[in-house]
Amino acid sequence: MKRTLTRRQFLASTGLALAAPAILPSSGFGQNSPSNRINIGVVGWGMQGPPNTKAFLNMKDCRVVAACDLDKRPLQAALDTIHAHYQNQDCQGYHDYREMLARKDLDAVMLAVPDHWHMLTAVDAARAGKHIYGEKPLARTIAEQQAIVKAVHQNKITWQTGSWQRSVANFHKAAELVANGHIGEVTHVEVGLPAGHNDFKKTKDKLHITDPPPELDYDFWVGPSRMMPYREGFVHMNWRWNYNFGGGQLLDWVGHHMDIAHWGCGFDNTGPSEVEGEGEFPPADAPWNTATRYRIELKYPRNITMTIAGGHDDIRGGTKWIGTEGWVWVDRKGFEASNSNWKDDFKRLPDEMRTRNPLYLSVDHQRNFIDCIRSGQPTITPVEVAHHSAIPGHLGLISMLVQRKIRWDAAREMILEDPEASRLLTREYRKPWKMA
Repeated sequence: MKRTLTRRQFLASTGLALAAPAILPSSGFGQNSPSNRINIGVVGWGMQGPPNTKAFLNMKDCRVVAACDLDKRPLQAALDTIHAHYQNQDCQGYHDYREMLARKDLDAVMLAVPDHWHMLTAVDAARAGKHIYGEKPLARTIAEQQAIVKAVHQNKITWQTGSWQRSVANFHKAAELVANGHIGEVTHVEVGLPAGHNDFKKTKDKLHITDPPPELDYDFWVGPSRMMPYREGFVHMNWRWNYNFGGGQLLDWVGHHMDIAHWGCGFDNTGPSEVEGEGEFPPADAPWNTATRYRIELKYPRNITMTIAGGHDDIRGGTKWIGTEGWVWVDRKGFEASNSNWKDDFKRLPDEMRTRNPLYLSVDHQRNFIDCIRSGQPTITPVEVAHHSAIPGHLGLISMLVQRKIRWDAAREMILEDPEASRLLTREYRKPWKMA
């Protein structure tokens, strides 16, 4: 049986009743479209932009009416895809996302931009009253994430994070087994993430300094980050491998498998108290300078410890909860458990096994977003969840950079007694861009 959470029930269960105002359904979405369809604009046509957009294209109660990209080539690809689907030329293209946000008929946006642009685009969209489907991690730094959370709450908009594993059956089943105590008390969690650098473009001489292509507004693309000479390996998906723009494999994946780890443990509104990480890095001035191998040890409430690792053979990819009475492991290719009666299938738990803590059920991540815009209920991965899922990754990176253990006050969201580490909670912005 599907369980429907009201906003009040969700906030009460996560301790956010005082912090977050209620999200109300849009009073005027789709005013200018047939059948009150929700009008959506998409920003970014790289890795996640196409699949997210295609999911919305297949929904009859919403309409993709605008597309934006700083490179004319992917922008044209976006427009071609959208126009071919609708068999018209009605979707409007934009170079500056702020011009798109100014449209009165736009109800929601899908943001699939590089990490260094997450905060600015999300805060501007929230202030414009647009509901947001935003990618993970929530932002490039913890301070930027805090700004997004604040803007979403203040403007009472619906937020869905692209941590889509929560809408997949095997992840739901695994987390619900843990949440309902079937492995006893959780003692340790292993979160295995990728390591190294994955060259998405496979382009020869991609790391050589060249002039930007005329189709790309590189100055705008760098935006708030430090200006660096153009290299093809800095843009279009490979931006992940330089800390000026992204957070490497650690931050690219922590919003997936750590998100699931938190879900099973009931840690959606809390975080670790101690974080100690070690990593292997290329030279700091290398074009790709993100950690190629890393290991982070964390202490959580209820005496639970967690390990996040990439490139270590003893930590299997995915999420594994270890408890006093068994274990459960899950990733995108499978589900395994210490109890053979739970079977290696992706069916939802029977009602008798989930009476203590039935988890939110979504079977389609983008559909869940649209439904929640209409109902005013929280999505399966609201902004608070995205914030707390990414914090361990940010803290792990900070610990690796300062080369020592750090202590974290999860309630006040601050690093304790370490000014050097605390400075890494944020980053400088290149003028004229400013932090929200």
